[in-house]
Amino acid sequence: MPAKPKVPCKHPGCPALVPSGSKYCEAHKALHPEEVRSAARRGYGSAWQKASRQFLRDVQPLCQECMKQGRYTKATVVDHIIPHRGDEKLFWDQENWQGLCKRCHDQKTRREDQTPLYHY
Repeated sequence: MPAKPKVPCKHPGCPALVPSGSKYCEAHKALHPEEVRSAARRGYGSAWQKASRQFLRDVQPLCQECMKQGRYTKATVVDHIIPHRGDEKLFWDQENWQGLCKRCHDQKTRREDQTPLYHY
């Protein structure tokens, strides 16, 4: 059976080819730790689940983006307004949280992930 062809590294501007199923070459893998760690290892474990449910129930039960457009939609996701990128203090800062519906959260995350900031 033939092997799957290699695919380009997903790091912007990198021409290296990586095995199918991998995202980054060895040179860039360290720059993208969020891609390889599980959600629990990134901080989204049971403590986060409990805190986010409470936030949505008690503080912001409606999607903040939908409300700006005059729609009232139940918030189902707690979003970090400023992406924490592993900063634990920013991760737990409730001033940096907002309630969003899944659709708005996915759109916001896609916009942010299309132009990430890399620190070398």
